[in-house]
Amino acid sequence: QVQLVESGGGLVQVGDSLRLSCAASGRTFANNAMGWFRQTPGKEREFVASITGNSGSTYYADSVKGRFIISRDNAKNMVFLQMNSLKVEDTAVYYCAARPRGNLRTADYDYWGQGTQVTVSS
Repeated sequence: QVQLVESGGGLVQVGDSLRLSCAASGRTFANNAMGWFRQTPGKEREFVASITGNSGSTYYADSVKGRFIISRDNAKNMVFLQMNSLKVEDTAVYYCAARPRGNLRTADYDYWGQGTQVTVSS
């Protein structure tokens, strides 16, 4: 059974940093892209960042470019999201995803985690 488990969310203040982790189990995703998405109540899940499998190419939403860094450790079957200079508008539930069915930036992946809450307070 494939599982993605996020951790590292929490309550922080504007300007702080957080590092989210996503641990995959049940199969390896070393050859697959993985991504981070976020969602707030009443809104669609939105793309945050993604990283390809073997090459490790990275892609970011304009809203987080220059502040967030996605990385992966294929040996540990994990993906990370380093979030710096956090803003109130970054508040959301953050989801880890693996193996996109098409465009990396669309929320159409085969596997999803349960989400971790990130709250940025002013």
